[in-house]
Amino acid sequence: MTFSALCACAVLAGAPPALQWSEALLSRPSAWSDRMNGALVTPYRGALRVEIAPGCAWAIAAIPSVCLPPGTERVTASVRSLSEGSRWLMRLFGDVRGTGRPATSSLAEQCARTGQTILEPDPRLMLLGHGQPVQLQLGIEGKPGDSVVFEGLEFASGAPSPRGATIPGQLPIAAVDLMPSLPQPYRMLDWRAKARAYDRLAFDWSARGQFLPLIWLDESRINVDAPTFGLPSYVGDPRQGTNGQESITCMGAVLGATVAGIDKREGPHDYVAMCQAFANRRNGSNLVLNLQDQGTGGSYWYDLFPHIVFYALADRYPDAGLEPVVRDTADRWARVVDAVDATFEHTGFDFASGKPVDNGKWREPDAAAGIAWMEYAAWTRWRDPAHLRAAQRCLRFLEERESNPYYECLLPWGVQAAAKMNAELGAEWDVDRLLNWCFDISDCRGGWGAIVQNWGGYDCAGLVGSVDNRGGYAFAMNTFSQAAALTPVARYDPRYARALGKWMLNLANAARLFYPTELPTSNQDCGWWQGDPEGAIAYEGLRRQRDGRSPFGTGDPIEFRWGPKTNLGLYGSSYVGLLGGIVSTTDVPGILALDCLATDFYHARAYPTHLYYNPHAAARMITVPLAGEPTDLYDAVSHRFLVEGTHGDAKVRIAGDRALVLVSVPSGSHRETVGGRLLCDDVVADYRAR
Repeated sequence: MTFSALCACAVLAGAPPALQWSEALLSRPSAWSDRMNGALVTPYRGALRVEIAPGCAWAIAAIPSVCLPPGTERVTASVRSLSEGSRWLMRLFGDVRGTGRPATSSLAEQCARTGQTILEPDPRLMLLGHGQPVQLQLGIEGKPGDSVVFEGLEFASGAPSPRGATIPGQLPIAAVDLMPSLPQPYRMLDWRAKARAYDRLAFDWSARGQFLPLIWLDESRINVDAPTFGLPSYVGDPRQGTNGQESITCMGAVLGATVAGIDKREGPHDYVAMCQAFANRRNGSNLVLNLQDQGTGGSYWYDLFPHIVFYALADRYPDAGLEPVVRDTADRWARVVDAVDATFEHTGFDFASGKPVDNGKWREPDAAAGIAWMEYAAWTRWRDPAHLRAAQRCLRFLEERESNPYYECLLPWGVQAAAKMNAELGAEWDVDRLLNWCFDISDCRGGWGAIVQNWGGYDCAGLVGSVDNRGGYAFAMNTFSQAAALTPVARYDPRYARALGKWMLNLANAARLFYPTELPTSNQDCGWWQGDPEGAIAYEGLRRQRDGRSPFGTGDPIEFRWGPKTNLGLYGSSYVGLLGGIVSTTDVPGILALDCLATDFYHARAYPTHLYYNPHAAARMITVPLAGEPTDLYDAVSHRFLVEGTHGDAKVRIAGDRALVLVSVPSGSHRETVGGRLLCDDVVADYRAR
């Protein structure tokens, strides 16, 4: 039985009357009456000793029902002794998030330190002001006979979490309100340059050194009668040189480079055409999948995300012959919506049997979001009512769901689709709810959401991953993908300009910590690899801490012994070009220019549109570069023209803690407001004009 199930059973069985926490409880074994996996619990010189039973690898002792101080924001745990090679843990189970539903809050995992450890959990995991008791667990992982002695446990209350300012015309994102306005230490990379460095290394056929070159020629000709290419998902991946490359890595590298301004059809290899290798024709599935020969149904996101990447490439390379695959797969996924009756409470869908798949372990309901984006993209191209109907049914499923469905990386793409449909079709999808779900903590995959904290002196807010896996674990791919999906939302609904601008500033600042060159050698596990002097390949993820070092660049392969020799992940690094296409700096430190069209695939005709957020308390003047032709600058936030008839550079004022969405409109264009939209020469400049 899983740990969560054990906790649930304990609660459902009926817990004894709640105790009020005091440190005196620590040395009372009778209070720790829930003893999981045969945990041996004894008093030990005024402390609590937890020992692993014979034949077991872990033990947890728990007070079944205890009231902790409301407003707890810091926990100080003191460990007197710990068996060598073992790790201690601390968790809460109950209504820790104030939602009325039980959940697990992991305060400490795999800790090897003795003495005093200060834990600062995500404030969203400690909403205890409702006064409901929770189950408090202390435990150890190791071998039979290993033990840990806890001699102190203090819960300290702090100031209430900050609330965002109420700004007329702007809507908040609750998690973003917890993020700093100007993250510290502030250091903004040239993300376009980082993307180009990655492209140079990943596609360098002549690179020499350990694990190099990364790229290889694949002559397997499984789905296309031509050579294709492969990239490993990790540096030192044993699949390198085989036909086991993942589309998420390879197509992601082509798309990332494209968004960063590199034409991947130029040169001796047409990498865009080569991406057709992942359209599984030989096995008859005729879907764009993660491998060149695989079935479907193992995971919705693994089956859908490759389609999103492929569709984006088809949009950027309309003459590359990809559109027939887009049309056919959109038709097939639309039929899936009907087959499951627009209900996505499943793990995946098996096209061979025509039935949804449930593995009994997890569900991926945000598949509806990925399909909605794909179907609406197809509808904008071909205007087939079946595609629009499928997109609408998917969004309706999400709207009718009571709890957060976020599983991996699909939900933000559904938010983009909903915002576009509201703007372009006059629909009324609940973008606010969907958007906040992308940042809050998932109810579908425990702990999944956006980071809001400072890790080891570095503001890591804005990154995406698990907020509580051993204190926090953010992932490069998910971070870059969410940035790409949500930045365009500011164009379709400028009421979120400030919140999205603030989040992207935090994200773009913190994302540098995925890279080896941005971390001390002691805070990463593969700094020994010498094949990437520019630091172009990111770690798969960034942990809040490992063995007291915070933050820590790492990944899963080495720990879980998957085969790759490093935790440097190409599958995430491939998407850095999405950030490279979006993010530019201005002449004012801390104020970014975010290109709202860079990742707005399948958009209607549009003028250049950029989001600017001023994190400073006082107003700032920024320089906005314009084209050579006379240009008017329109702000979709205030719904007015700020500059008219200017070419070259324009000076624009941004008030403190405010945002602008500036649209560069040709001077002299015919302006009219139709149906609440401002049209300039029949091109929409503002979807919510007054």
